[in-house]
Amino acid sequence: MKMHTYVRFIYSVTKNFPKEEVYGSNSQIRRAGLSVILNYIEGYARRRPAVQLNFFEISYGSLKESKYLLFFAKEELWISDKDYKTGLYQAEEIGAMLWTEISALEKNVKR
Repeated sequence: MKMHTYVRFIYSVTKNFPKEEVYGSNSQIRRAGLSVILNYIEGYARRRPAVQLNFFEISYGSLKESKYLLFFAKEELWISDKDYKTGLYQAEEIGAMLWTEISALEKNVKR
């Protein structure tokens, strides 16, 4: 599963973050990465389209948050350009999949 691979990637690259970031960016990007898959799973397990949509949107928001934190880590030289590109590619694939599911659900949900 692409989301699982993404979370494993996030955990791998954050092992090299500075120790002073353990409660800052390191913790935040790990929580955001986990939130992508955990909210997707919870949404998938729900039966009502409106509830599914809510969880998928939270998952998508967490993905965007983790993407920014990858960019920030690259700018701070905590990760390599290669790792950044790898993470960005994975995030873009997940984002496209989530966006497709969100768009399909929006057609069935009255807001």
